[in-house]
Amino acid sequence: MAAEEEVSPQVKAGRQRVDSIDLLRGLVMVIMALDHVRDYFHADAQLFSPDDLTRTNALLFFTRWITHFCAPVFMFLAGVSVHFFAPRRGSRAVVSRFLITRGLWLIVLDATAVNVAESFNFSFRFTLLQVLWAMGWSMIALAGLIWLPRRAVLGIALAMIGLHNLFDGVAVESAGMAGWLWKLLHVPTMVRNGDAMILFLYPLVPWIGVMAAGYCFGPVMQMEPAQRRRMLWRMGGAATAAFFVIRAVNVYGDARHWAVQGSVAMTAASFFNVTKYPPSLLYLLMTLGPAMLMLAALDSVRVGPENFFRVFGRVPMFYYLAHFYALHAAAVVVGGFYYGKWGFLFQFPAAGLGIPTPDFPKDYGYSLGVVYAVWLVLVVALYFPCRWYMNFKNRNHAAWLSYL
Repeated sequence: MAAEEEVSPQVKAGRQRVDSIDLLRGLVMVIMALDHVRDYFHADAQLFSPDDLTRTNALLFFTRWITHFCAPVFMFLAGVSVHFFAPRRGSRAVVSRFLITRGLWLIVLDATAVNVAESFNFSFRFTLLQVLWAMGWSMIALAGLIWLPRRAVLGIALAMIGLHNLFDGVAVESAGMAGWLWKLLHVPTMVRNGDAMILFLYPLVPWIGVMAAGYCFGPVMQMEPAQRRRMLWRMGGAATAAFFVIRAVNVYGDARHWAVQGSVAMTAASFFNVTKYPPSLLYLLMTLGPAMLMLAALDSVRVGPENFFRVFGRVPMFYYLAHFYALHAAAVVVGGFYYGKWGFLFQFPAAGLGIPTPDFPKDYGYSLGVVYAVWLVLVVALYFPCRWYMNFKNRNHAAWLSYL
């Protein structure tokens, strides 16, 4: 296990962290907020999806596209973190128990605190299960996988990532357990019970494989600096090149094939318009490949303990919850003053997901420029409570703090 492996001085000292991991995690957390601001503030968010090439434009498409890096990088780095903390936890049994309890906690958070933040009500008429749902189940799966040899875990992870698109055309119509399991693993699923709706937006395959791949990738981050950077450049370059080659062939790796459009910008949009739900092979190559290159670029960067991105990377769960509540509150206040009514935003603006929002004004929303301005104000404002919480965690090592 990891405790028996030789580690570099950078990570040998107890709780010391790798700055490049925190910086990259913080960067994607900042980018993530842009997509959620767009959900609540952009005029077209209630009309169509930004990856609908028949209605979008290049700027809107790539505003959405850049945020594709967030979920896979966050999931992958969560697996890397498991590799790092496993030796400190002791036996694999202890690590497994922690992963199970942590995973269950994330599932509960997604179904409760996150949904309340998104809707500002407790009716739960519409429940959206997203990245924390998938991350929780991935941790529970990893709790079992860590008992296998690391090569076996890597094989399972790569098979999930590389082969799951073979089943894109499979439709399981059974209403029994097999049908339900297939939908939860491979297909975004809407469940209706009267007026109540639950959308399982993140099928679990291949997210389980992404976290498991991160766990297997952990030893790379413990190599000596020069060797580590060489490996990161090679692996990241190979994954990124594989994306371009496989995408150019236009046969396998994503259910959406690209096609020449009316302009160079929109043709590029078609080329990069890959599937997130569930994440296709090409989606993961497109995001994790450049993420490894970014880790290589950040590896020699040294920053202060209160660096903007490092702070967010140190307290990602606190940031994740705080940004939803702050963003939604801002949308309610702005909407109330601009439209003269407040209650219509006490729901998730889910028209882009096919969920009717009849209370929304027909002309609701603001320009993309406003979206970017709100995003910048939001992330700057969040820095201060996140810095406070990071310092609070540094001073207090209570076990419950590891869950937030």
